[in-house]
Amino acid sequence: MADPAGAPNGAEGTHHAPKEGFLALAVASVGVVFGDIGTSPLYAMRVALANTASGGADERTVLGVVSLITWALILIVTIKYVVFLMRADNKGEGGTLALMALAQRLLKGHRSAGVFFLGVIGAALFYGDGVLTPAVSVVSAVEGLKIAPGVGEALAPYVLPISVGILVALFMVQSKGTASVGKFFGPITVAWFLTLGALGAYHIFDDPSIVRGLLPHYGVLMLLDNGVLGFLILGGVFLAVTGAEALYADMGHFGKGPLRAAWLYLVLPCLLLNYFGQGALVLAHPEARTNPFFEMVPEQVYWPVLLLATAGTIIASQAVITGAFSVTQQAVSLGLLPRIDIRRTSETQAGQIFVPQVNIMLLLGVLGLVALFQTSDNLTAAYGIAVTGAMLVDTLLFFVIIRHLWKRPLWQAALGAGFFGVIDVVFVSANLLKIPQGAWAPLVLGAALVLIMWTWTRGARILTDKTRRDSVSMAELADILKARAPHRAPGTAIFLTSDPDTAPVALMHNLKHNKVLHEKNIILTVQTAETPRVKEADRIRIEPLNEDFKKVIITYGFMESPNVPKALGLCRKAGLKFDIMATSFFLGRRSVVPSAQSGMPLWQDRLFIFLMKNAANPTDFYKIPPGRVVELGTQVTV
Repeated sequence: MADPAGAPNGAEGTHHAPKEGFLALAVASVGVVFGDIGTSPLYAMRVALANTASGGADERTVLGVVSLITWALILIVTIKYVVFLMRADNKGEGGTLALMALAQRLLKGHRSAGVFFLGVIGAALFYGDGVLTPAVSVVSAVEGLKIAPGVGEALAPYVLPISVGILVALFMVQSKGTASVGKFFGPITVAWFLTLGALGAYHIFDDPSIVRGLLPHYGVLMLLDNGVLGFLILGGVFLAVTGAEALYADMGHFGKGPLRAAWLYLVLPCLLLNYFGQGALVLAHPEARTNPFFEMVPEQVYWPVLLLATAGTIIASQAVITGAFSVTQQAVSLGLLPRIDIRRTSETQAGQIFVPQVNIMLLLGVLGLVALFQTSDNLTAAYGIAVTGAMLVDTLLFFVIIRHLWKRPLWQAALGAGFFGVIDVVFVSANLLKIPQGAWAPLVLGAALVLIMWTWTRGARILTDKTRRDSVSMAELADILKARAPHRAPGTAIFLTSDPDTAPVALMHNLKHNKVLHEKNIILTVQTAETPRVKEADRIRIEPLNEDFKKVIITYGFMESPNVPKALGLCRKAGLKFDIMATSFFLGRRSVVPSAQSGMPLWQDRLFIFLMKNAANPTDFYKIPPGRVVELGTQVTV
């Protein structure tokens, strides 16, 4: 997920992490990484029991559900992510897009189209999770008001309005940045996990025989007893591990050691204690199965626990929201989405970002889901499919890592990835059964985002190819200018282009219409590396073309935001000197019109044009001073 304190997907803080203490990092990771999985006890046990043939009223069913949850936490989170996937990092960074970029680099173009498409699917599914997590988490916590001692019936009608109020307030504060409250997230979430563990330990003594749930065969027997219903039960069980991918996504910020320590010594024990406590409570009091978590809270501490649960769900939601901002930044950098307005909320922490358009879309999506599904039971039916799909994508990309990074034989790669792949496919299948109940929602959202990313990448490639075919190479242009020298203008001209070997459109129009060439001319290209960050020493590359032109290539990692003026300041150290105040930036603005003869259907042309028109202005995106920019336009078909 992401760091609500401004550490989305490890986007920032990596350079500062070694300066922080191991314990401080571990505590901070609890508030950032484990918020989502920490809210699962509010609903996972209840949903899994409700899907069984007996409704969770008999001993064998309760033991089976507890066993399945236990082994899901061990196999998926501990073994798959903590032991194996955290070893597959892209320069210290994790997450689906980081894994995709690493796999692309390892394959060096061979079969990389499939890897690229997997990355697109994983990113799209993440947004589905980003819409559902706030809705499910907050509503499930506020529903505790329904059984609040003495006032439950009176407060029940206000659950939905209160949930909506919390969610709206949460999205409204995003533009302010979260650094000021971020330092409290870790301790609050630690307190939440300790509360989970204490409640569980207290109720285990309701029926100590619940410890038999540690044996995996109870889960197998229960699935056999329930037949086809077993898949629905697995869909509920999977809710206990949603958020597991956050371990991988955020390891760049906190480091593998603190994350592993937090999981093994705090989070996992507290979760297991709570699930076993819920199971023991249901064994002793079968009527508690309708809402086992809140039924296990003693009346004397009910309100503090309810408030702590609500705080925990807000933190979990915050992590997903900032994670969506970070994934958007990565997707733009990797060319999956058009340029978008990305704002900084901190002068010192590079990863503290706010993306207004994504924030609004997430808010509308969350409110739409709450209005549509109304209760956490209905929302959990929609939950899970996006996360299981993203986990399956991680497993498929993991095969590439085993085979090409770790240099293992094909059979070992197939066996290793296949083991986890079978588990993922089983959970995906279980969640697909919930499509009529609501799982269609994240699938529709994911499909729409895949279509947008596919259209953008395909259209951009067609446009680039067409521009290259219709353009003159820089070498040819240099020869033409030698034969027929244009008038000279004082100062420096910088021409932005995606292809440094081809004469930029703005340069050609300047020569054609203004008939001038500046004293110094820089052909500037901004590239994105397949690594999260690029060292300052490797930021710029200068290639002299002739006495009139120099190529400057600025490279950023996919987790960095471009700042062209700042990068150009490095040119002085490399021997390229010019006065920025006497420099003009020339941008080519293309007016795109649809064409039935292009490589895409007409409807896809129109979608691509819509995306282009709504893309952020390159002046703002690259932090170029607006007063130094000259735009020259041309019309092209796509």
